[in-house]
Amino acid sequence: MSTADHRPTRADAARNREQLLAVATRVLATEGAETSMRAISREAGVGIATLYRHFPTRESLVEAVYSDQVERLTTGARALLAQNPPAEALRQWMDLYGGWIATKSGMLDTLLAMVESGDLAHAKTRDEILAAISTILDSGAAENALRSDVTALDVSASLIGIFTVTRQAGGAVRTDRLLDILLDGLRPQRHPRKDADHDHPGSDDDERVAR
Repeated sequence: MSTADHRPTRADAARNREQLLAVATRVLATEGAETSMRAISREAGVGIATLYRHFPTRESLVEAVYSDQVERLTTGARALLAQNPPAEALRQWMDLYGGWIATKSGMLDTLLAMVESGDLAHAKTRDEILAAISTILDSGAAENALRSDVTALDVSASLIGIFTVTRQAGGAVRTDRLLDILLDGLRPQRHPRKDADHDHPGSDDDERVAR
């Protein structure tokens, strides 16, 4: 390995990489798979050579965007919990998840090819996301703010369903409304009925009359 390999990344190079990732994430989410590498470099304000220096292939850029989004989801769960009550943290995390779904759909063909070739560890990503959801659910259950009988897989499946339906509906269905409804369903029941007598408030009187 050459001495150059040990040199620290220059600040401007690091900024260029972060800018490229941010632009690629936004563009892939809005414009999809047809976006060219040149268009991404142009919007990021860097030359195409700079883009290829950081990401030699489209696949390497897609993998970097994908990994960055997953990292934001996993660290985001802990950060949101540190700043918000569990239910609110979960609701905000749902929006992060929605952004990840939108970005992923814009590079789906490339991702599928990478998963099929073994270049992308899909199972590992899935486990990391489920662990992030579990972190919030466990905290919520401990505070009786979220139901204890709901699993991370339940939430993940529900979110995928919501974002799929709203995308197909083309704006006819409000995503935020469905996410709010989902969160309401994840809250514990506040006033459970303690016994059957509450279902029949007149039963005691009826029994006394019968005697």
